[in-house]
Amino acid sequence: MSSYQLGKWDLSELAKNPKSPAFQKQIQELEQLAKKFEKIKSKLNPKMSSKQFMNILKQVEEISEKMSKIGGYASLSYSSDTQSDEATSLMTTMSKLGSEISNKILFFDLWWKTQVDDKNAKRLMKDAGEITEYLSHKRLFAKYALSEPEERIINTLDVTGISALVKLYDKITNSFEYKMKVGNKSKIMTREELTNYVRSTNPKIRETAYKTILSKYSENKGVVGEIYQNIVLNWKDEGIEIRGYKSPISMSNIGNDVDDKTIDSLLSVCKKNSPVFQKFFAQKAKMLKMKKLRRYDLYAPSAANIKEKNYSYDKSVKLVFESLGKFSSTLEGYARKVFDENHIDSGIRQGKRDGAFCSTLTPKITPYVLVNFTGKSRDVFTLAHELGHAVHSQAAQDRSILVQDAPLPLAETASTFSELLLYDNLSNKISDDEKKTMLSEKIDDLYATILRQSFFTIFEVDVHKQIGDGTTIDKISKTYLNNLKMQFGNSVSLTDDFAIEWSCIPHFYHTPFYCYAYSFGNLLALSLFQRYKKEGKDFVPAYISILAAGGSKKPEKLLAEYGFDITSPKFWQEGFDYVKNQVKTLSSLN
Repeated sequence: MSSYQLGKWDLSELAKNPKSPAFQKQIQELEQLAKKFEKIKSKLNPKMSSKQFMNILKQVEEISEKMSKIGGYASLSYSSDTQSDEATSLMTTMSKLGSEISNKILFFDLWWKTQVDDKNAKRLMKDAGEITEYLSHKRLFAKYALSEPEERIINTLDVTGISALVKLYDKITNSFEYKMKVGNKSKIMTREELTNYVRSTNPKIRETAYKTILSKYSENKGVVGEIYQNIVLNWKDEGIEIRGYKSPISMSNIGNDVDDKTIDSLLSVCKKNSPVFQKFFAQKAKMLKMKKLRRYDLYAPSAANIKEKNYSYDKSVKLVFESLGKFSSTLEGYARKVFDENHIDSGIRQGKRDGAFCSTLTPKITPYVLVNFTGKSRDVFTLAHELGHAVHSQAAQDRSILVQDAPLPLAETASTFSELLLYDNLSNKISDDEKKTMLSEKIDDLYATILRQSFFTIFEVDVHKQIGDGTTIDKISKTYLNNLKMQFGNSVSLTDDFAIEWSCIPHFYHTPFYCYAYSFGNLLALSLFQRYKKEGKDFVPAYISILAAGGSKKPEKLLAEYGFDITSPKFWQEGFDYVKNQVKTLSSLN
């Protein structure tokens, strides 16, 4: 049986060498395809035959696949080393190329959204098969679409505007070095390494670790705060003022093909259920023999007397395979492909992007996964999470590139479900004491991925309005602190240094309102998992069908086919009922 080692991914399937003639040839082929596509413009007619229409869509697919390969190579190279001038330069060049290609094929998108009457649109969509939902979703944007010259200007300026601001934020924050005293020695660490100390058994070390991170962002609040305000203003100027969206979050919802009503329902149920986690925090304080948790103690190991277990990378990979395999050998096979093809970057190095992600470039290529593996149990769950994304993409690999990716709210479902399978598998292999520790960690994680993410979104809703009306960085920090007070109630002691924490959250910068996807995906995964526990193996085909749908169906419609009404608060409440039961179980183990 092969042994898995930490290492870097192999990107050669995307491109051999960006300086080679072969890479230049890839670019030329793409540019030629886009040039050829431009000639379609004079032939566009709402009364064209379905066959002609589908032929145009095939060309869109081909252009998307080729752009995704070379753009993906640049993006993954940059994530692998954000401090490399070569990777940064390539990323800028590819962003510019992406914008130029988008501009060349933009006319078709605008024609479909704004110049095809409903009757002909219906006729053309009738024979479009799996792409129907993609086409229907596009037409939703009709009233927010601008003229072709205006769209071209926005595409072009985005490269040096919002995209450049995001890149600047990444470059600044990924270059931060954190100096912290550990024992008698001062150590210089990356944020990823420092985050381990946030989970230390020693309260003083936890506090120092948080203060080291937060003070670094506080020292740089002028520049990272200014970047954020400009990103938000860009979002408002383009989305609200120019395109006419109802609200900043509505712009995100429509992009995610999900109704405002569904997200309103989700956020209101999350807000209402904050006492479920407040009860857990009070319980955790008792487990830690503290009167009350401080915010520094939120992710403290609940059993200070039990040494935190370390997992080797090899064992972690095999545990995730085993957990998926017990559910479905098909899904295990998908996860193994990521390793068989060396599409994973797992080691820790200076300059490498923090966190973890899974990148799906085209249905024909196995996804790429990035993790920063340190051997803690949460790293094993992160691995399961990202491989869940990879499994989701591969389940939908027979789909067109236009509909392979599930809409954002569904995109976190398979990742979370994979974590639940891992937890289920591990809890059968450990003692009661270990189970108590793991259950406490699991509820920590449910807090971090459900309640915390929904309150992040509530903060974004408030702060986008605040920045739009004109504000200061200190006032933004005050809004964030009030948001924390609302979610913790009296269960956790808060200090003012956490007011700047919002500037440490990359999602606010990269993808506004992304965070509710975690709350959505986790609560949905909890419902699916409970269904699995009830139905056993009979549930597996339905689950794989949900994943295989990719983005070919609107979330509300897809899930209704399996008996889930996601517009109803009752549906979201079921997820919290599961959390409530987990908190009760933890209480009974104490």
